[in-house]
Amino acid sequence: MPEPTTDPLPPATSPPLTPMMARYQEVKAQNPGALLLFRMGDFYELFYEDAQTAAKVLGLTLTSRDKGSPNPTAMAGFPYHALNGYLQKLVRAGYRAAICEQVEDPKQAKGLVKREVTQVVTPGTLTDDALLDPRESNFLACVAPGKEVCGLAWLELSTGRFWVMDVALANVADELARIRPAECLLPEDSRQHPVQLAMSTLAPSVLCERPAWCFSRENCRQRVLEQLGVLTLEGFDLDGDSIGITAAGALLEYVRQTQKSELSHITRIEPYRRGQTLLIDEATRRSLELTHTLRGGQREGSLLAVLDETVSPMGARLLAEWLSNPLTDAAAINRRLDAVQELVHDGGLRQALRDLLKDAYDVPRLTARIATGRASPRDLVFLARTLAILPRLKAKLAGRRASRLSDLEGRIELCAEVRTEIEAAIVDEPPLLITDGGVIRDGYHASLDEYRDLAKGGKAWIAKYQAEEIQRTGIPNLKVGFNRVFGYYLECTAAQADKVPADYIRKQTLKNQERFITPALKEYEDKVLRAEGQATSLEQELFLALRTRVAQYSPRLRENAEILAEIDVLAGLAELAVQQGYCRPEIIAEPALDIHEGRHPVLDRLMPRGHFVPNDIQLGEQVGRVQIITGPNMAGKSTYIRQAALLTILTQMGSFVPATSARVGLADRVFARVGASDELGKGQSTFMVEMTETARILNAATARSVVILDEIGRGTSTYDGISLAWAVTEFLHDAIGCRTLFATHYHELTQLTGSLKHAANWNVAVREQNDAVVFLHKIVPGAADKSYGIHVAQLAGVPSDVLERAKIILKTLETDHVDETGKTRIPTRVVRKREKQLALFGPVENHPVLDELRQMNVDTMSPDAALRELQRMRQLVGQ
Repeated sequence: MPEPTTDPLPPATSPPLTPMMARYQEVKAQNPGALLLFRMGDFYELFYEDAQTAAKVLGLTLTSRDKGSPNPTAMAGFPYHALNGYLQKLVRAGYRAAICEQVEDPKQAKGLVKREVTQVVTPGTLTDDALLDPRESNFLACVAPGKEVCGLAWLELSTGRFWVMDVALANVADELARIRPAECLLPEDSRQHPVQLAMSTLAPSVLCERPAWCFSRENCRQRVLEQLGVLTLEGFDLDGDSIGITAAGALLEYVRQTQKSELSHITRIEPYRRGQTLLIDEATRRSLELTHTLRGGQREGSLLAVLDETVSPMGARLLAEWLSNPLTDAAAINRRLDAVQELVHDGGLRQALRDLLKDAYDVPRLTARIATGRASPRDLVFLARTLAILPRLKAKLAGRRASRLSDLEGRIELCAEVRTEIEAAIVDEPPLLITDGGVIRDGYHASLDEYRDLAKGGKAWIAKYQAEEIQRTGIPNLKVGFNRVFGYYLECTAAQADKVPADYIRKQTLKNQERFITPALKEYEDKVLRAEGQATSLEQELFLALRTRVAQYSPRLRENAEILAEIDVLAGLAELAVQQGYCRPEIIAEPALDIHEGRHPVLDRLMPRGHFVPNDIQLGEQVGRVQIITGPNMAGKSTYIRQAALLTILTQMGSFVPATSARVGLADRVFARVGASDELGKGQSTFMVEMTETARILNAATARSVVILDEIGRGTSTYDGISLAWAVTEFLHDAIGCRTLFATHYHELTQLTGSLKHAANWNVAVREQNDAVVFLHKIVPGAADKSYGIHVAQLAGVPSDVLERAKIILKTLETDHVDETGKTRIPTRVVRKREKQLALFGPVENHPVLDELRQMNVDTMSPDAALRELQRMRQLVGQ
C-alpha cells in the first residue's frame, strides 16, 4: 500500500486548536495509515498531509483554513453524496480511508457534534456494491510465516466465505496467484523471512503489514473460536493448532478493527487442501490467461471471459472459482458433466432456468449486508424478489435425471416466511435510505399510520373539526386554514365575527375576513408538528427490527445463494456448449489426451465463426506421450499447445470442450512454460525466468501431469539452447514420463524420436507457392523440414537486402554442425530414471555400490587395484 500519512501536530506557533480540529487530531491519531474523511455538515473534509494526498489522487482543489495565520492548514473536501465515487478512486490507488461520521443529530447536540469512525475502507474489506465488481470476488488474504509451512487464510467479506490452509513455503506464491487477493496481510517482523519472495509476486499496494502481536497463535485460535461460536474446530475438519488458524485469527482481528460492526455473516470456515484440485502454478496461470490477460490484467480476453454465459453476479463469481480450482476427482467431475449434459439436451429447461435467474439479485452480498446491519430498504426488497423465484425454480428442477441437479433441487429452502414478512412491511419501490422515509407500507403498523395521517395534515380530523365548529357556532362559511406564519387557524367573514365563541382567540384581521385560533386547534397543530419526526423515528425502528429478524435466516439464505450460483454456472456452461458446438469429454483412467478437431476456446470465440482451424491432439503411451512440434512462427504451434492445456483444465472444471470428441486422462498438475519476460525488479533476465520455470517443472511434475513447453532455451546461445532443450526433453520422457507438448524451432530435436520410445514428431503444415508460404494452421504427423523464419521476416517487412544476406548466412551455418549424413551431431544419451537423493546423515536405502563397498576388504588391496575398483564403481553409477 502507499506509505501511510503521518500528519504532524500543528506547529507551536499555530493558533490554539478549535474543539473540532482537536477532535480531528484525536481521531487521526487513532487511525494511523489511513486517510481520514471527516464529516462536517454536508461535506467530508481532509486536512494537513491527507488533504495534499487527496487533492493529488482525487483531483480535488487544495485550499486552507486559517489563511491569515503564519501556518495555514491544508484542506480539501467533497460533498457527502459523492463518497462512493471518491472511495472507489482511493481504494483503486491502494489507499485506506477512515470514514468519520457525525453520530448524533446536530439539532440535538449540545456543543460539538459527536463524531466517530464508523468504518475503515481498505482494498480487501469492501462490502458496498458501488465499490465492487459484481462479477469478481474481492479477497482479503493473510499469510502467517513459518519455517517450512506457512498459514494462509482468505475471506470474501462481501459474502462471508472464509477459507484456510497450511501450505509449504515453496507453494505460497502459487496459492496467492490462484486467490488474487485485493489485499494481503503479513507480520511486520517478516521482512527478512523467505516468504517475502512469494510476496514479491503481488503489487506493493496489495501488501499490508500488521503488528507481530496480531499473529499470537493462542490469541488467533481464540478469535476464530469466538467468531464461529464453537469450542473446537474439529467440526470444521480443522486442527486448531495449525498455523493456518493463526493466519485466520490475524485476518479476523483486522476485519473487526476496520469494519466497526458485527461479523455475524461469517459462520463457517472451510479447509482447503492441495491435491483435491488441479494444481496450477503462478507462472502457468499467467501464461494461459485463465482469468486475466497477460497484458493489462483485464478479465476481457481471458478464458474466463469467453466461458462466461452466466446471468447473475453470483454465478459469474462461482464460474471464476471453478476455473481457478478444477477438480481431480473423476466422480465429482462427471456429476457436473451430467448436469451440463441434461441442460444441453433440454433446451426448454435451460432457457427457463436462465430466465428465472436473470431476475435474481446478488443474494450472497445481500445476505452479508443484512447480517452486518448495512442493508438498505432496497436490499430487503431485492432479497424478497429473489426468494419469489425459488418456488418456480424448484418446480423446474423436480425429477431431473442428473444427480447434481436433483441434489440442488432438494437443498432449496423457500424461506417463505422471510419473503412474506418483507413484502408485508416494505413498499414495492422503497427509497435507497431509511432516513428518506416512505419505506414501511401503510397499514403495517397502526401508530405509524396515525403519525403519517397527522403529518399529512389530518384531512379527516380537519373536516370533522370544521363540521363540529360550524354546528357549534352556527357560522356556515367557517373553515380551517393553514399558513407557515402561525399555523392552523379558523376563518370566517367579518359579518359573522360576532357569532364566534368566547374561546376563540383573534389572530389576524383581513379585509372582510377574521382569523382565530383555539386551544384544540393549537393542540392538534403540535401533534402534527411532532408527528413527522415520530413517524420517521418509528419507521426506522420498524425497519431495523425487520432487518434483524431477517438476519437470523442468514445461514439458510447463504445456502440458497450457493445453489442459485451453481445452477447459473451449470446452465451457463450448457448454453456455451450449445452456442459454440462443444462436446462432452470422457474422463479416462490412463494418462492420455485424445482430442478430435479441438479448438482453442478463446480464439474460437473471438474469431469469426468457422475461421479457426481445428486440430487433433493425441498423447499417450501408444501414440507418444511426448510431442515435438516444429514449424514456423505465426503458424499456430503456441496456440496448439495452449489449447491442449486449456482443454484439460476445462474438462476438470466440469465443462464441455470445443471439439468433436475428447478423451481426457485426469491430470494432477498442469505446467505451461510459454514465453517469458525480464523481471528486472528481481534481477532476473528473460533466460533466468525461463530456466527457473523449467526447473520447477522438472522438479515438481509427475507421470500424471500435463506439460507444455514453448521454445525452451531460446534465451541463450543457439548451441546452449539446443543442448538444454534436448536434455529437458529426455528428462521429461525418461525420468518423469508425463504428457508433454514441446513446440520448438530447434529442428535438431526431431531426431529424439529415434532414441525416445514414447516421443513423436508433429509439425504445422505449410504450403509453398512461388517462393511464398501459406500457413495452413494444421498440425500433422512428422517433422518440419524448414524453419521459414526468413519468410516470416519477409512478411514482417524486413528489407530484401537483409533477407538475401540472411539466406547466405543460414546456408553456411546449416552445413557447419551436421555430420556426413546431414544429421545434427548430438552425443548418445545415457538413460536415467529420477532417483531419490542419498541422505548425508542417518540411514540410507540399499544400493548395489554401497553393498559392494561394505563387503570390500581394502586392507588387502594394492593401490592400483583400489583405483581400478573406484573407476568401475563410477561407471556403475553413470559418472
